[in-house]
Amino acid sequence: MMASRPARIRKILVALGHVQHPSRALFRKAAAIARASGSSIELFHADVSGRSGPELGKSAARKLDRLLASPWLEGLKVALHLDSDYPPHEAIVRRAIATGADLVIASLRVPHLPARLWLRNTDWELIRQCPCPVLLVKSSRPYRNPAIIAAVDPFHVHAKPAALDEKLLATGATLARALRGTLHAFHSYMPLLNTLPTPMGPVVPIGFPTEMEDLHGQQVAALFDKLAKTAGIAPARRHLHMGIVTDELCATVRHLHAGMVVMGAVSRSALKRAFIGNTAETVLNAIPCDVLIVKPRLFRTSVPRRKGARA
Repeated sequence: MMASRPARIRKILVALGHVQHPSRALFRKAAAIARASGSSIELFHADVSGRSGPELGKSAARKLDRLLASPWLEGLKVALHLDSDYPPHEAIVRRAIATGADLVIASLRVPHLPARLWLRNTDWELIRQCPCPVLLVKSSRPYRNPAIIAAVDPFHVHAKPAALDEKLLATGATLARALRGTLHAFHSYMPLLNTLPTPMGPVVPIGFPTEMEDLHGQQVAALFDKLAKTAGIAPARRHLHMGIVTDELCATVRHLHAGMVVMGAVSRSALKRAFIGNTAETVLNAIPCDVLIVKPRLFRTSVPRRKGARA
């Protein structure tokens, strides 16, 4: 099996949610990736107020022009596009398609309440609908030879396409090479469990014999090592753990002081759109670094290309 060819990043679309108070981390990191990969940047803002034409331009042009003069963008090829479109996630997806963007970068606004694990609607829908990779900036820490973790799934649970793991590793390798970082592979699996019914109704989880658990671990390790070896990842940069994926991945991020986690979004045929599930959403809220969401190669968004149209 041949490793996937790393994708080049030529065009970056930076989605600006607020032109009055833009995220400094968003600018710094977009500039770092663009400078390292030789790509161009488009700053994009969707005005949802319903204004258009000169009225829209006058209200935001001066603020956006100041963004273009940011010292972080000095020496880069940067364009600016302002549009009146709604909802915001559809506007971003439409612009990404229209410009042929290879990467969309946006700030992830994580809820502060510990009990609330749901992403904001714009973030969630952008994750679900954007056909190109989406980098969600969570941390203000700059990229300095960052450790980049590709969270793979050799067993392809949740109907995950096998080729997606290769794409995760290839995309992670592209960014690691550009940012002079290191690529790591991560996978977490749960122990074998069965359930035993009781006379009172509830089921009781029971473990399998040690020999079966060991065999299961060996099978997981064999598949994981094969995938990582094909991608050229040394054994020291392979992280295989037994446990809850959120806990284990967060622990690995902290141990490596990782700058980015690369995750895959899978597709449910019944929904006809990307769905990454509660586990991934919990991870997005929990991990203290940036997250790059990658879609399968055959993913098709349901966002109409024309404003006001509905698929």
